[in-house]
Amino acid sequence: MELEKPPPRREPEGCLVVAVRLPVRIVVLVLVVPVRMVWDALVVAGRVLRDAVLRPLGRALLWLARALLVWPFVALWRHVLVPLGKGLAWLLNALLVLPAVWLYRRVLTPVGHALAWAARGLGAGIAWVASGIGWALAWLYARVLTPVGHGVLWVLRGIGLVLAALGAGAYAVLAWLVRYLVVVPVVWLVRYLVVVPAAWLYTWVLVPAGRAVAWCARGVVWALGMLVTGAGTGLYWITRVLLVLPALAVWRWVLVPVGRLLAVVAREAGAALGHAWRIAGRISLAVGRFLAYLLRWTLVEPVRWVYRSVLTPVGHVLRDAVLRPAAEAARGAGRAVRQVLAAARETVRQTRADLRRALFGDPRPREAVARREPAGHETRTLDRRTTALTKD
Repeated sequence: MELEKPPPRREPEGCLVVAVRLPVRIVVLVLVVPVRMVWDALVVAGRVLRDAVLRPLGRALLWLARALLVWPFVALWRHVLVPLGKGLAWLLNALLVLPAVWLYRRVLTPVGHALAWAARGLGAGIAWVASGIGWALAWLYARVLTPVGHGVLWVLRGIGLVLAALGAGAYAVLAWLVRYLVVVPVVWLVRYLVVVPAAWLYTWVLVPAGRAVAWCARGVVWALGMLVTGAGTGLYWITRVLLVLPALAVWRWVLVPVGRLLAVVAREAGAALGHAWRIAGRISLAVGRFLAYLLRWTLVEPVRWVYRSVLTPVGHVLRDAVLRPAAEAARGAGRAVRQVLAAARETVRQTRADLRRALFGDPRPREAVARREPAGHETRTLDRRTTALTKD
C-alpha cells in the first residue's frame, strides 16, 4: 500500500496581504457575483433558447422543407417514375422489340429468301420462255409473215392502182356531167334571175336613196352640231362671265394681295417672335446668372467661409482638445475596468477555490503514470535527431 504524499507546504503570507485581500474579496463578492450571476443566467437562457427553440425550429423548418420540397420529388422519382419507366421499357421490349426481332428472324428472313429464290427461278423460266417465243416469232416473221406481207402488199398495190384509175375516170365523168348539166344552168339561172335585177336595183334605186338619206343625215348632224356649238358657246360665255371672271378678279385683286399681306405679316411676326425669344433667352440667362451670383455671395460663400474658417478649426480644436482626450480617457477607463474585472475575477476564482478547499478539503493528487513518451523538454525538436522511441 502506497503512502499518500503530504500536501505541499504553503508559504507564509504577511498580514498586509491578508488585510487587503479580505476587503477586496468582500467587494468582489458584493459587486461581481451578481454580475456573474446575471451573465450566467443570460448564457443559460441563450443556450436554452438555442437548444430548445432555435435548433428544433431550424430542424423542423429543415424537415418541413425536405418533406415539402425534396422528399415528394425523390419519392415520385424513385417509386413512380423509375418503376414506370422500367415497366414501359420492359413492356415496349416485350410487345414491340422482341416480336419484331422474332418476326424478322423467323418469318421475314426465310420468306424473303424463299421469295428471292422463287423470283430468281421464275425470272430464269420467264427469260427462257421469252427467248423461245422471241426466236419463234422472229422465225415466223422472217419466214412466213414477211413473204406473205410482201405478196399482200403487191396485190393491194395492184388493186389500189386499178381502183385509183377507175375512181379517176368516174370522177372526171361525174365532174363533167355536174359542170355541164347542173352548175352551168344554175349559174345562168341565178345570174339572170338574181344578180342582174339586184345590180339594177342597187344602181338605180338604193344608191340614189342612200345618197339622199346621207345628205339628209349630214344636214341633220350639221344642224345639231350648230345647235350644240351655239349652246356650248352660250354656256361657256355665261359661265365665264358669271363665274370665272368674278372668281379670277377676286383671286387677282383680293386674295393675292391679301395673301401677300398675310404672308408678310406672318413672316414679320415669325421673325419678331424669333428675336423676342432669343432676347428673352439672353435676359433669362442674365437674370439667372445674377441670381446665381447673388445666391453664391449671400449664402454659399458665407457658409463656405464659416465652414472653413470657423467650423473646421473649432472641429479640429474639439477633436484634439476634447474628443481624443475623451477617447483616450475612455480607453484608459476601459482598460482599468478590464484590469479591475480581471483582478476581481481572479480573486473570485481564488475565493471559490478557498471555499471549496475549506469545505471539501484539498483535492487528491493524481498518481503518476509511467508513460512511454518523454517529458516536454525531452521530446524531439528540430535540432535533435532522436525521438522518444530511440531514447535509451
